[in-house]
Amino acid sequence: MADPSFDVVSKVDRQEVDNALNQASKELGTRFDFRGTGTKIDWSGEEAIAIESETEERALAAVEVFKEKLIKRGISLKAFEAGEPALSGKIYKIGGKILQGIASDKAKQIAKFIRDEGPKGVQAQIQGDQLRVSGKKKDQLQDVIALLKGKDFEIALQFTNYR
Repeated sequence: MADPSFDVVSKVDRQEVDNALNQASKELGTRFDFRGTGTKIDWSGEEAIAIESETEERALAAVEVFKEKLIKRGISLKAFEAGEPALSGKIYKIGGKILQGIASDKAKQIAKFIRDEGPKGVQAQIQGDQLRVSGKKKDQLQDVIALLKGKDFEIALQFTNYR
């Protein structure tokens, strides 16, 4: 029988992000403090979000509305990265993106952390944009999950394929 293992991934349910975006857009259209400011939020690519407004404060407030909606949908704010407001003509634009996958430098950092801090006999292998963690006993893997949850790697981590 193969050793027990699990995958460490950083994935976001796109449908939930889309729902949060639609809710934020609807709220921006109905809230009194956004009336007449031309504030909009929309997709600007596969993983990118564009926020536009006539004032910098309203653009930043729109980002906060979107973040609230992400939290309500159960999406970690570590999975969303918003840029700084930039003036384009008379409109302030903020670009944001949804972060998916674990970058290779973060994967190396997580694997090193597991090697250094985790129980003996547990290995972490980098497989593309995720990590496969395997060990002799399931208890060791649960200890590794607890360790990873306790440390902030500045990305949203999920644990899948536990077997």
